[in-house]
Amino acid sequence: MRDQADSARSNRRTARRLAAIAVVAFGFGFALVPLYDVICRVAGVGGRPAPTQADAASVPKSVDRSRRVKVELMATAMPGASWDFRPERHQVEVYPGEVVTMNYIVKNPTNVSIIGQAVPSVSPPSAAEHLKKLDCFCFRKQEIGAGETRRMPVTFFVSPEISDRDNSITLSYSFFPLNKALQAN
Repeated sequence: MRDQADSARSNRRTARRLAAIAVVAFGFGFALVPLYDVICRVAGVGGRPAPTQADAASVPKSVDRSRRVKVELMATAMPGASWDFRPERHQVEVYPGEVVTMNYIVKNPTNVSIIGQAVPSVSPPSAAEHLKKLDCFCFRKQEIGAGETRRMPVTFFVSPEISDRDNSITLSYSFFPLNKALQAN
């Protein structure tokens, strides 16, 4: 009888420990996404600097004409996005400190309006903090009407403080559809 009582007590203790582990694991999993996002922003990992708009005061006073940086432009319409999305030009060479405006083209071939949001990524990660956007279609949700084609500008400069090793930067946008997410809210 005593063995049964000890066994039952041991089972309850094990069940409590397992429940505590499950609660801690769930809490950690729940906190992992925002924690990862904060760490990436602070460390500049993954080419995802804080999505802030540079202000006019941050534009360099002079342009470094002693070198050029190649900026390659890429675009991806994510699964579920039925539109065509591409850069107007696939690359441009800029002087560090030079303000440049490039356009992306989006076309909605469907007969319904589509709402989407572009998410930028810059690589290599060491160059991400040096590509400063003054204005960008990625700062706002975009509603593209049925059959509409739109030119969407991004105005940026490459900081003169960029390393000489970073002579090529890739600016890539992934365009996500938001219609289903908006309908669910």
